[in-house]
Amino acid sequence: MRLDPGKVTVRRLKIKVAYDGTAYHGWQVQAGQETLQGILQQILTSLDHEPVLVAGSGRTDAGVHALAQVAAFTLHNPMPADNLQQAMNRLLPRDIRVLEVEETYADFDPRRDATAKTYEYRIVRTPVCSPFDRRYAHHHPYPLDEDLMIRLAPILEGTHDFSALTASDPRDALGYSKVRTIFSSSLERASDRLIYRVRGSGFLKHMVRNIVGTLIEAGKGNLNETRLRAILEPGYPGKSALRAPACGLFLVSVEYGIRDQATANTPESETEDA
Repeated sequence: MRLDPGKVTVRRLKIKVAYDGTAYHGWQVQAGQETLQGILQQILTSLDHEPVLVAGSGRTDAGVHALAQVAAFTLHNPMPADNLQQAMNRLLPRDIRVLEVEETYADFDPRRDATAKTYEYRIVRTPVCSPFDRRYAHHHPYPLDEDLMIRLAPILEGTHDFSALTASDPRDALGYSKVRTIFSSSLERASDRLIYRVRGSGFLKHMVRNIVGTLIEAGKGNLNETRLRAILEPGYPGKSALRAPACGLFLVSVEYGIRDQATANTPESETEDA
């Protein structure tokens, strides 16, 4: 039964979602593919009895995971936030969980209003990869100069042109800026794995995976500090390194607050999906 529009108030709701991205063709709706945005929209449409559009803070790629993706949608259903969370989790597949639901302001945009995002990439270094890690880390048991990789990671910090560290996109012809600000970039050895963590104002298509691929190339001896700095210069020809597999990448958090106009995301971040 359709809701009586005279008895409901349209609300803007913000959710925090965790998901195992292994089985999904990324975040964004795609014809004939199962995606995270598509599943969330199906569930919410069934609850609202009206088409519901879910906007995400970014478009994680196929196989990429999230500990705390942020999304938003407008809903007619007056169901309290706690009840809505329970209803969504009851209907969603077990590899997608809604962690939080809260009401927000009417024009909240989870992508444009974000002030920072943090991603983490995990590389297992043991000779044999545990079956419990295979979906959630990149297994690289081969020799690497880890000390060099650790020293190079902070070079990514600051404002740079990341054109050489992003995938080609049909929208490149529109001339969107590929300058981004990285607040922190670090690589550390933690037990049997390397953990790369990066926090920035925004990220381009495959940017984090390409950064990790570049650091791995450095670890193999194929790239030095001078070359890495050159890659970050405007006008660097071509693309850099191989892309690290999606399974090791996690969206860790999305931050919101008073926007710093010097570093805020702009409409030019249309291709973001890290």
